[in-house]
Formats: sequence, structure tokens, C-alpha cells
Amino acid sequence: MAVNAKKIAVYVAVVFVLYVIITDPAKAADYVQIAFEGISDAARSIGDFFTWLADGAK
Repeated sequence: MAVNAKKIAVYVAVVFVLYVIITDPAKAADYVQIAFEGISDAARSIGDFFTWLADGAK
């Protein structure tokens, strides 16, 4: 039963994404840009953390 719920959730998410892209491509592009900025900031933070660790955590 959980597998069916997961498939339904994925299907709903895909339909929503396609709806947003089709109805407002500019807004969809903004969402993608926000997502990539978030991923970039997270990667930068992880890099800073490991640099701090490599420097002796000072």
C-alpha cells in the first residue's frame, strides 16, 4: 500500500511541475534559479566546514 502512495505522490509532483512550466515558464525559471542557488550555498557551506576542519578546527 505504501508503494502505491509513493507512486501517486510522485505522479502528483510531476503533474504540478509540468503545470507550472506550461502556465508560467518565467516563474518556473525563477524556481529553478532559486533551487540552484540553494544547492550552491549548501555546497559552499560544506566546503567551508571541511576547510575549517582541515585547518585544525580553529
